Amino acid sequence: MTRLDGRVALVTGAASGIGAATAAVFADAGADLVLSWYSGDPHDVAPTVRAVEERGRRALAVEADIATADAAGMLVEQTVSAFGRLDVVVANAAIARDVPTTELSDADWDGLLDVDLKGVFRCFRAALPPMIAAGWGRLLATSSIAGGVQGWSRHVHYATAKAGIVGMVRALALEVGPHGITVNAVAPGVIETPQSLDPVNSLGPEGVAAFAARVPVGRNGRPEDIAHAFAYLASEEAAFVTGQTLVVDGGVTLSMA
Repeated sequence: MTRLDGRVALVTGAASGIGAATAAVFADAGADLVLSWYSGDPHDVAPTVRAVEERGRRALAVEADIATADAAGMLVEQTVSAFGRLDVVVANAAIARDVPTTELSDADWDGLLDVDLKGVFRCFRAALPPMIAAGWGRLLATSSIAGGVQGWSRHVHYATAKAGIVGMVRALALEVGPHGITVNAVAPGVIETPQSLDPVNSLGPEGVAAFAARVPVGRNGRPEDIAHAFAYLASEEAAFVTGQTLVVDGGVTLSMA
């Protein structure tokens, strides 16, 4: 099993879905967790905290709006203050909004990219000084097959943000590799999370259920499928993997149908 003993990881978007699952999987592997959550999210971060602590690891929940300029710096400062180090960042927080392009305002565009793209960059940038000082680090982000591999109608800003993550990890990996830091992303397919089950801005329950018929492995993804991919990329075993976007989609993007 992948081990993260002695590591400290910061996970954004930790109150539900992929973020919550990643926190639990990392705790199983031996890591302590800082769990970033947003007060406007309808999901409670307390179950994630309990899941980490039930696995014998330490958890610190920190409220932060990752769309703001100072949130990432605050998260890193609180992580280092509480645990004395920061080894892994999983920049996972994201929103999706269903908007026809003809109705997509500059404010809507900026609002989504502030979370889904700039939020990732800010977390990475803030984490670099302690990682460079330690000579070791893992910067990880959640991309998507929407934007990272293919398109998504009425979600141009979302797809743009997720595609931007792919370029970000490639460029940053070259820059920070000499400091012992790797940079990677995971591009999930359809994962059964509160976001994908949202009938207003995403597929909704019926759309998610119908999508499963297209997936070669015969099902949609579970949050744990992505969490285990992140655990590998955070580990020593992945020391020679950097600048990559790992597609975890059950094979659905292999088909032209």
